[in-house]
Amino acid sequence: MRGFYIGRYQPFHNGHQHMVEEIAEEVDEIVLGIGSAGDSHSTRNPFTAGERVMMVTKAVSDLSVPTYVVPIEDLDRNSVWVSHVQSMTPRFDVAYSNNPLVIRLFEEADVEVRRSPMFRRDVLEGTELRERIIHGRDWEDLVPDAVVDVIEEIDGAERVRRIAQTDTPVDQ
Repeated sequence: MRGFYIGRYQPFHNGHQHMVEEIAEEVDEIVLGIGSAGDSHSTRNPFTAGERVMMVTKAVSDLSVPTYVVPIEDLDRNSVWVSHVQSMTPRFDVAYSNNPLVIRLFEEADVEVRRSPMFRRDVLEGTELRERIIHGRDWEDLVPDAVVDVIEEIDGAERVRRIAQTDTPVDQ
């Protein structure tokens, strides 16, 4: 059985890693979708699809099951989103998500959906991680070591800080 799990992975963090490890206990293969693959260099989506492919591929390299990492560009038509995902990925039998919209869309397409308890969601959340990077607070212990390595290789922390800046004068 092959499972599918999609995320923006901006960046891939220990919560994602925990979820993928749980999925690996239930399936024979995993397809990891890199969502919003066309978005990068913004405060919400600072990393490119290729950079996220590197992060995820390196972070899951020790899994006991084969894992495929597939970039998926946004399609701003929810009614056909599942068929778009299916056209971009290897066939899968079950989707994993906790996102209410994603769950609904897969269910409407007759795809089995399984949920997983969130893992340390109070700090393991992309917005929190990006804020920590912007403000120079500790973030490295919230992502797999392989992700730290990729972010350092691409000077990603500096990019996140730079794109968070504004050209609006402070007194306005």
